[in-house]
Amino acid sequence: MVLPIYVYGSQVLRKIARDITPDYPDLEKFIADMWDTLYESDGIGLAAPQVGRDVRVVVIDLNEISDRFPEYKDFRRVFINGHIVESGEETDTSEEGCLSLPGVHENVTRPTRIRVKYVDEQFAEHDEWVDGYLARVIQHEFDHLEGVVFSDRISPLRKQLVRGKLKGLAQGRFKCGYKCKIQ
Repeated sequence: MVLPIYVYGSQVLRKIARDITPDYPDLEKFIADMWDTLYESDGIGLAAPQVGRDVRVVVIDLNEISDRFPEYKDFRRVFINGHIVESGEETDTSEEGCLSLPGVHENVTRPTRIRVKYVDEQFAEHDEWVDGYLARVIQHEFDHLEGVVFSDRISPLRKQLVRGKLKGLAQGRFKCGYKCKIQ
């Protein structure tokens, strides 16, 4: 089932998400709904707060960009209880957009290498270093779990320039091709 994506200004996007246990109600269905929502909105990553739940669940599918990044062919993964525990010193600046901020695209500087801990759908533990474009996507999605949106990470000057767009989003003045909700 396709869920509505909560847009900038929604309270749930500012909450710190909580870890869950294997007995989280209807977890398998919730993850399936997140995949449906991701594909319906043509995204590559989606965090649970973006669909109104303050839990640490993220889905990422990078197959869509495998023409530019062949190493991500068939990459599809669920991250539960994900946390970034370490970051490398080298950074990169690249344009980002977000399903919760339709129409807003800005350059964001992030570490190029991170260490993440998470569990998968079977609650098997993972502790790994990630680099490249996947590191950027994970940081973007895990930011949602911390109540952060990418516009929080842009320069003060750029933030001033997009303030009107952000205010419009929060007031429901936007158009997008997927189901949205403001709360």
